Amino acid sequence: MGAKVLERFPAGAPRGSWPAEEYAAARRAQGEPATVVMDLKADAFLVVIPSPEDD
Repeated sequence: MGAKVLERFPAGAPRGSWPAEEYAAARRAQGEPATVVMDLKADAFLVVIPSPEDD
């Protein structure tokens, strides 16, 4: 399964701040199936949506 990255957020956000989760929630409110995943190598949170599979 592939995914399209919509936005990247550094993992070092201030305590109590969840910008990736807030962005994903806003996208879900617009009807997109956005989720947040962690890119350990880049130390960042990614907001992604599933890519349509090529048949």
